[in-house]
Amino acid sequence: MNCKRCGSDLSKVLDSRHTPDSIRRRRQCEVCGARWTTYEVMEDTPVLVVKKNGAREPYDIAKLSDRIMRACAKRPVSLEQAEEIATDICAEFKNLMLREVPSELIGEKTLKRLKQLDIVAYIRFASVYGEFENADEFVKVISEI
Repeated sequence: MNCKRCGSDLSKVLDSRHTPDSIRRRRQCEVCGARWTTYEVMEDTPVLVVKKNGAREPYDIAKLSDRIMRACAKRPVSLEQAEEIATDICAEFKNLMLREVPSELIGEKTLKRLKQLDIVAYIRFASVYGEFENADEFVKVISEI
């Protein structure tokens, strides 16, 4: 970190404060005494979703929460709950340092969370995720519950 006033690379940190998405540091040049503030932000690596056809696209929390809300239509599930599921799933992948995730894994994790939250929403989501083609597939899922 070079001083803006004299160009020296000798500086010390006077104060550090953590914010939710950065670290704020107050610095002082050891040569001329100038002070300045720096912000350190953690680099966010995007999670890519690998589709069934091999295409890759960025993980979109809004897209998944929208799909969850469609499954939860006319059910006692709030938008915040849907967004929480989508955010938690993404955070889990980031914590595992996964850069590419198959869409099937996202679907499975979403189904697991919906099963705990609302069984009707679970069945609706499973029917779209599993690409149900007839009533027998609905009966199979319901009998597993």
